[in-house]
Amino acid sequence: MPSHSIGQKLKELRKERKQTLKDLSEQTGVSISFLSQVERGKSSVTLESLKKIADALKVNPTIFFSDDSKAEDLESIRQQFYYQDLSNGIVNASYLPILVTLQPGENEGNAFSHNGHEFLFVVEGTLTVVVDGERKNLVEQQSIMFDATKTHYWYNLTDHAVRFLVVSSK
Repeated sequence: MPSHSIGQKLKELRKERKQTLKDLSEQTGVSISFLSQVERGKSSVTLESLKKIADALKVNPTIFFSDDSKAEDLESIRQQFYYQDLSNGIVNASYLPILVTLQPGENEGNAFSHNGHEFLFVVEGTLTVVVDGERKNLVEQQSIMFDATKTHYWYNLTDHAVRFLVVSSK
């Protein structure tokens, strides 16, 4: 994971919004020390934490992966997960479409919640989704939509990459 470029972008966005590390920590439930380490490139961020941070900063998570860093750090990104922004540059839309690729065995993280609704559609592979404690396996061409205020998370418990569309409302 290219934590240094993510950290630089995180710090830039936080400063633009005149937020302290304490402010962001309170909004995300992520510790001040961890946020500081991410900003300094000393720690990698998980999918779960990145989503919480992006939600708190009111940005699409793909903003943390600039076009420049995508080319040079693609292999690092693919080691855990990869986001592809499908919004065509439209900002302030009422929903965010993202194509996510999870590598085999990507099963770390804790359930989280956020405002709005979430729609998942599996393009390739098998995705394990847990919503409000209920676990479902979705295969290619299957989908689920749920109230995102319920705790949820997704995992790849297989030996193959899984690609899925996430559409989150704001």
